[in-house]
Amino acid sequence: MHADQLAGIGDEAAASLPDQIAAITALGWPGIELRSVDGVPLADLDSSRFQRVRRAVAGAGLRVVCLDSRIGNWARPITAPPDADLRELDVLADRCAALGTRYVRIMSYLPDGLGETEWRERVLERIALLGDRAARHGVVLLHENCSGWAGSDPERMLRLVDAGGPCLRLLFDVGNGIEHGYDAFEVLQRVLPHVEHVHVKDAVGGPGRAEYVLPGDGDARVHDCLRLLLDHGYRGALSLEPHLVTRPHEGVAGSDPEPFLRAGRRLEGLLRTAPTGVA
Repeated sequence: MHADQLAGIGDEAAASLPDQIAAITALGWPGIELRSVDGVPLADLDSSRFQRVRRAVAGAGLRVVCLDSRIGNWARPITAPPDADLRELDVLADRCAALGTRYVRIMSYLPDGLGETEWRERVLERIALLGDRAARHGVVLLHENCSGWAGSDPERMLRLVDAGGPCLRLLFDVGNGIEHGYDAFEVLQRVLPHVEHVHVKDAVGGPGRAEYVLPGDGDARVHDCLRLLLDHGYRGALSLEPHLVTRPHEGVAGSDPEPFLRAGRRLEGLLRTAPTGVA
């Protein structure tokens, strides 16, 4: 497999940074994706605490593959002013430079009661604003196929890419289709050329009743998605977000990293069976 592509979202394994780093290094992986430390979003850490994070990650020899923001997520509908999003982007852009990454994960806003036309126009306007700010900072926004205007529809994802300009690409989560009601593999086929980062999870069930399982054990067609990506020369990160015990953004926390480690080993196994792009 391309071992250099493997990474994990640290706070899916543990809340504390030492435990996050320990989980990633136990898998022998080179990459970590940062979202929160001790339950505090990365953009909200004060300067001294952030510097400790930077030193710890560098000291462990880990490469930071992406910073996960709250921009456009369920807590910030499109009716909210852009100020909080722009402030968070400014902070995370500086932190990208310090951590040696150029990627910031975003979503595309819930409507908060707006009709379809106004929702669409406001989202595209906001994404254009964020894309311009990202270009000035020299970072790339990665839109995730999760909640929001362009969360599940490939045609909307492509419109978002157009609106965001060269500093907006796609983050494709292979497992989000179960919770959000679409076939991830079919969507991936449509947007594949624009995918620059990947999250890996799996689930059974459906919208509002998704139950997360080890990669390959669910209905998300994880293996098919990985094969498609590798067959087409995907060389970005494959970042584990298993949702098995810890889901910080939902207030679900656990202290046992073992499910995360099991999911990581399962991901390695799935990659070993992919037909191309792996050793």
